[in-house]
Amino acid sequence: MTELRNVERDLARFRTRVLVISILVLCCFSLLIARLVYLQVIRHDDLLAQAESNRTSIVPIVPNRGLILDRNGIVLASNYSAYTLEITPSKSGALEQTLENLSKVVDITPRDRRRFKKLMEESKSFESVPIRTRLTDTEVARFAAQRFRFPGVEIKARLFRNYPYGELASHVIGYIGRINRSEKEKIDDSEDQANYRGTEYIGKLGVEQSFEAQLHGLTGVERVETSAGGRAVRKLASSPSTPGNVVVLSIDIKLQKLVEDMYGDRRGALVALDPKTGEVLSFVSKPTFDSNLFVEGIDQENWQMLNESIDKPLLNRALRGTYPPGSTYKPFMALAALQTGTRTPGTLINDPGFYMFGGHRFGSPENERGGVMDMRRAIVESSNAYFYSLANELGVDTMHDFMKPLGFGQITGIDIHGEVRGVLPSQAWKRNYYKRPEQKKWYAGETISLGIGQGYNSFTMLQLAQATATVANNGVKHKPQLVIATQDAVSRVRTAVPAEPAENLGLKAEHVDVIRRAMVGVTQEGTSTRVFAGAGYLSGGKTGTAQAVSLGKNEKYNASKMDEHQRDHSLYIAFAPADDPKIALAVIVENAGFGSASAAPIARRVFDYVLLGQYPNEDDLAAVSKGQAGAPIGKPRIAAEIPWPPASGRRQGG
Repeated sequence: MTELRNVERDLARFRTRVLVISILVLCCFSLLIARLVYLQVIRHDDLLAQAESNRTSIVPIVPNRGLILDRNGIVLASNYSAYTLEITPSKSGALEQTLENLSKVVDITPRDRRRFKKLMEESKSFESVPIRTRLTDTEVARFAAQRFRFPGVEIKARLFRNYPYGELASHVIGYIGRINRSEKEKIDDSEDQANYRGTEYIGKLGVEQSFEAQLHGLTGVERVETSAGGRAVRKLASSPSTPGNVVVLSIDIKLQKLVEDMYGDRRGALVALDPKTGEVLSFVSKPTFDSNLFVEGIDQENWQMLNESIDKPLLNRALRGTYPPGSTYKPFMALAALQTGTRTPGTLINDPGFYMFGGHRFGSPENERGGVMDMRRAIVESSNAYFYSLANELGVDTMHDFMKPLGFGQITGIDIHGEVRGVLPSQAWKRNYYKRPEQKKWYAGETISLGIGQGYNSFTMLQLAQATATVANNGVKHKPQLVIATQDAVSRVRTAVPAEPAENLGLKAEHVDVIRRAMVGVTQEGTSTRVFAGAGYLSGGKTGTAQAVSLGKNEKYNASKMDEHQRDHSLYIAFAPADDPKIALAVIVENAGFGSASAAPIARRVFDYVLLGQYPNEDDLAAVSKGQAGAPIGKPRIAAEIPWPPASGRRQGG
């Protein structure tokens, strides 16, 4: 009986154990099934994407950058493809040893090393940096055979920007360069982040910078299957990139070259506008620089040469150089006198060769004959005394209020970045500009020099050209415009860039007519008569000579005893033809003396090119570039027959 009970107890214990184990097994199976359901159903899409990404890679397709053309369709900026040898510092190990070993496989010059060092400073360690560009096919094959020796070093096919005419119009066109850290941060914080994946270059200056959005294009993507080592095996799918748009400039590159050649080795700026539209026909800043130097990353040696040069070749003088306008300011002063009712055309002022104010003698050396001046004669013969007294009558604030709408000391709004305002003085300006109380006060004697474009006056050639164009256009002001059209890279449809509405300044027609006639008198019987002798058209103009440095109270100007960079500037403003102006310009030749000697001859040949289709011969061109010309020498050439590209040759990439 006892044995029977023990058997039943053992059997019950066994059944309990079996039940517990069964429940345990059931729970495990339930958990396993739940996990399978979770992985196979709930997380199916997510895990599938992860598995797919283990064998695929998304590669951005960088678009071709848009071309830049002049108004006649000449290509000013294009692209070419080439192989580059690039190093990712974080993957390459000992960098110096890598460079040393690489130099035995491909040619690496000291300039390549200097450029690489400069780019390294601007990049992060995980970014690839080019050590050599434009590799030959032989070099590519030689490296490919030994690639296993160089971790973190690879060959990439890149698109490079090419500026076929080198230094020509470099300040207008600008250049592209590698995206630096600050630019990368701005892009990462913008809506364009995705569009710049894979892009390492961006517009840095001029049209390249200002029209970056048009020129860049849309980045495409390519999905490729990769091996375990990350090497692309085959393409799975792709969405092509869209090339950037073509940008068409208003400038005539042949005219641009003519003007730059006429400057020779001298410094200065010229801006020529169509007064009826505001289109920029020529936009010159001398000296220039080769935009191609920046494409691959400029080396330290060239950068120092450009950045530290006393001639400041990187300064866009037409856009950012500010100068006193000198006597080119006088026609605008006369217009202010007429509009404000301060003087009439017949008001007579005696010019004895000086003007006395507050016990101080203000000289009038430009007017050799002296005598009684009406408004026309004062402009034609450039009487200082007439305009000294006019400035005193008007006062600084009246002058400021009249000159401001003409654009003096204002941002013109031209369609490239970097424009400066200059200085159009007023009492309020001086109070805000200076810090010490005694400096803030405006003194009556300071007003006098403003009348002849000296004193605090400081303007750009762009502002002076716009004001001249406004007078030539009977008081109707246009915003200067460099880009006149864009062309879709896919459809080839060209779209004009609309000009902003013109602004009528409300100048009385009879007043503008007085000024324009007086400026015509300058070319017929005044200070630029010799330069415009025999011209096949009638033009209006005004010469100007502006101080580059201030002289002491008892110090007399003597160019021969002064350093070249301290001598007076040569200026000229003009429009033509006189009865229906098609071009207006402002030109300065730095430290070149009288306006009639250096600046006016350049203007004459610009007008001959635009209006008559004439191009100076070699002797005449050489004389102008040295400041030794008046009217054209010898027989001019036919502009349409001048060969293009220039004899110096077109720069080619690759």
